[in-house]
Amino acid sequence: MLRIPNRNRGAASGGGGRRLRVSGFLILLAAVVATAPAAAEDIDDDLLASFRKIVAQPVVLIAVRAQNERHTSMDQATIDALDKRWRAETKSDDQPLIAQLMGSPLSNYLIKVKAESYGLITEVFVTDNLGLNVGQSSVTTDYWQGDEAKYRKTFLVGPDAVHLAEVEIHAETGTRRRQVDFTVVDPDTGKPIGAATVEVDLDELAERRAKATKG
Repeated sequence: MLRIPNRNRGAASGGGGRRLRVSGFLILLAAVVATAPAAAEDIDDDLLASFRKIVAQPVVLIAVRAQNERHTSMDQATIDALDKRWRAETKSDDQPLIAQLMGSPLSNYLIKVKAESYGLITEVFVTDNLGLNVGQSSVTTDYWQGDEAKYRKTFLVGPDAVHLAEVEIHAETGTRRRQVDFTVVDPDTGKPIGAATVEVDLDELAERRAKATKG
């Protein structure tokens, strides 16, 4: 059985309930990785289901619903201006928009999800119904994802839509990574309210499955 390392467990964080919930999801994720069949690096239905559970929590749903409400009348010109501002901030020491988003409860939650996956999840972010970021584990290159497949092939398709991006080699580590994009669904209505992207280190996934197979 695959085991999650014990480091950081029980550490004081000021968010004990949320930490327990995040840890619970990562224990479930570990079990899924340990029992998944087929190719060691496959993104299968069980793994995808564990990702969906991560973004089906109140901290995610509340944030996405609230941003959708705030952006009800937002036009494309405003979206483009925000995206341009975000891109400029990524190259500047002055980052008020980025700081606001990275300091949100949702981003804090996603940062913990990434950290407690111990290298399996390398990035995770959630967008609203316009494709604008709501929360993220790290700073993305752009603020608006609405012109990309991660939004167009998920939110615009329907509640069950999934898009698997091409495998890419991470420049700094040389590891194979793949983004898994899927629709965020409102459990009360069954309708799409946003989209999520989880980037997986395929080499880490394969290694964990290999160790699990050996016993």
